[in-house]
Parts: sequence; C-alpha cells; structure tokens
Amino acid sequence: MSSVPELPLRNEFLLPTNGDVGANRLLNESTKPCTYLCGNSLGLMSKRSKELIEEEMNVWATRGVVGHFDHPHKREWVALADQAEPYFAEIVGAKEKEVACMSTLTTNLHLMMDSFYKPTAERYKILCEAKAFPSDQYAFASQAQAHGLDPAKVILEVSPRPGEFYLREEDILAIIQSEGSSIALVIFSGVQYYTGQWFPMEIITRKAKEQGCICGWDLAHAVGNVPLSLHEWDVDFAVWCTYKYLNSGPGGIAGIYVHEKWNDSMRPKYAGWWGHNPSTRFTMPRKFSPIEGASGYQQKRSIMLTDYLEKLLWQSKYFVPVGDIEPKYQQGHGKPGFTIITPHDSKDRGAQLSLFFLPMGTGVMQKILESLQSHGVIGDERQPDVIRLAPVHLYNNEADCETAVKFLEIAFDELV
Repeated sequence: MSSVPELPLRNEFLLPTNGDVGANRLLNESTKPCTYLCGNSLGLMSKRSKELIEEEMNVWATRGVVGHFDHPHKREWVALADQAEPYFAEIVGAKEKEVACMSTLTTNLHLMMDSFYKPTAERYKILCEAKAFPSDQYAFASQAQAHGLDPAKVILEVSPRPGEFYLREEDILAIIQSEGSSIALVIFSGVQYYTGQWFPMEIITRKAKEQGCICGWDLAHAVGNVPLSLHEWDVDFAVWCTYKYLNSGPGGIAGIYVHEKWNDSMRPKYAGWWGHNPSTRFTMPRKFSPIEGASGYQQKRSIMLTDYLEKLLWQSKYFVPVGDIEPKYQQGHGKPGFTIITPHDSKDRGAQLSLFFLPMGTGVMQKILESLQSHGVIGDERQPDVIRLAPVHLYNNEADCETAVKFLEIAFDELV
C-alpha cells in the first residue's frame, strides 16, 4: 500500500454494484461496489445531486411557472445557471464574468470559433493535435468550409514522432514558430482524451500569442482534473463539458470562458434570450442588450493515486515498456501484453492512464475489457487497442487500483 490519503468524499457518491454493471464472475459479491475507473468518461452521481434533482422535480410539480421567480429553496430558475459561475471561475482560474454555464460542448466550440476564427488570405490555418476528439475535428472542418476554405489546406495537425505516442512540447512550439504567421487559431485539448497527455497550456498559449494567433482550449478532459489558470495564462477562450470530472451526469450543461479583454471588441454575434441583460429581459425590449463578459480541490491526491496505479501496472508480468515494443507486435505477432501510452511525468498528465494492448489489432484489448467488466472493473475502450483507466480523486482509492490490476493479471493469465 502507498500513502494516498483516504477521503470521506467517497461516501458522498453512489457507486454502481457489481450486479448493476453485469459482473457475472462475482455473483457472490453482487451487492458490493464495482471498481469504477471511468470518471474520465462519465463521473459518478453524488447523493446530493439525486436529492437536489428530486427537490426540483417537486418544485416543478407544485409551483409550475412560478418557480422561475418564487422558489421555496431560493433557487429561482431564472438565475439558476448563474449560480454555477463562481464555481466555474474557481475551477478554471478565471473571473466570474469570464465564464458562463450554457449549452453543450460542441455547440459552444462552434460559437467560440465562429467568433474568434477570422481567416484572412495570409492568416487562415487552424493548428490542433492530429488525434483531437472526433467531434472537435468535425467542428474544425466545418468552420473552415463555412468560410469557403478547404479543410485539407486549413487544418494543420501536429503528430507524435514515429514510434512515439504523445506529442513533444518542443515539436508543438516549433510548428507555432515556423507557421505562426499563417495560423489564425491554435486550439488543443487541455488533456488529450486518447493518451491522457496534459499539454503545457501556459507555454503553448504564450507562444501562440507571440506569433499573433488566437489561442483556445477544449477542456473536456481537463476541467476538474488538472489545475487551470485561464485568465493568468491569457487564454482567449475555452469550452468544456461537466459530465466527466465535474460529475454533472449525462447530458449535463457545459461551460465557456472568454477573457475579459474581449468585452469591448468581441460582442455576442448571435442575439438571444439568455444572452440578454437580465434586468430588462422580461420587459421584452426590441433591441438586444448583451450581458457584459462571458456571463481546487484535487491535484495532490490525484497525482498520488494515478502514480500508485501506474506503479502497480509496471509490476505486472505483462507490462512492456514502450521502448521494448518489438516490430513483431506491430505485425500482429508476439505474446499478449500491454504498455502505457500516457506520459509518466505527473506534470504532463491528469487522472488517466491509457493502456495500449499488444499485439496490435489482434483483439486482445476487447478480450481483456470483457474480462475486466465480468469482474466489476469498469474502464472504457478506444478501438482497436486502448483501455483508459481513470482513478478519480473524489471517489476512487488505493483498493480500486489494486483490484483493477489484480483482475487485469487474471484476464491475461486466462488469455495466454
């Protein structure tokens, strides 16, 4: 055992049982909590969330439309989203007027890009990572097309070096330096969804601004996971969802950040109900009056817990260091095993380890995943060869890490 401090917060969450998740090999332990290491995909429900939702359903049933302005718990719906903004500001390192609780991740990304991506004949490229989340890539391409541009000529992707899995800081900075005069927008994910790499956000932002580029971030896997200081770093804009490390539930509302320096020069492009000044919103004026502006706990324990899981994985007899991956693995040959494609240094990652299974493309990952799930270990897969495990600081503990590695070993033992 390591010395990761235990937290009473674990008891504030509802963990699915082994029976709930279909762990058919743990029939004698069907009522015990499963080993949930999938908070990077969907965070667990807190007990308080369930209580609050039930309260709001009751208010809806008993107050109807009156609940907009007269709420028995003083949570009037007309300003409900505003109550999240102080928390958003603290989590992302911003001023309250720089953040807003609204819409969904991809919709917000489109809104931000529509405002900030202003291609010219000289400066028109979008710089991103080669394996950005698919919906982000769709958004980049459609934004280019909306300006009558060819995405193949506009989108500039940075790839890992041959034989490597994640990007080197120097390679990102080098391409910003060399291509900066033609780059309109630099946009990366804070934490890369596939590898778990935490990009050097402050350094990339600074370099982008030196070259005259707008710099934005997709923080879907970073918010609530790693410490952020968006205002201090001079980030232009950012978007995020709330159902991963912020545990808001499936379909949970998203958030945006816009640096206050844009308040005067970047007015809202699309006028609408919720963007109108609340003091006159219900007087129904004909002219739109926009709201000014966009309307930490965790890191030390997160690092210790992820480090502990990594240490246990290294001790597995099936672990293969990245440097020892032989060509035969790439050709579909060799003994089953796994490596870790997430950066080792804690400053370069959040609460996620991505396990890459060998030999590549042979279905090993799927068999291991099914075995883990049958033992109540819940991670998630990225086809064809990756399983992501995320020991979340709020509710996971050392025992979860140990259980996951124990059943990973059993899965491999059965496979070979």
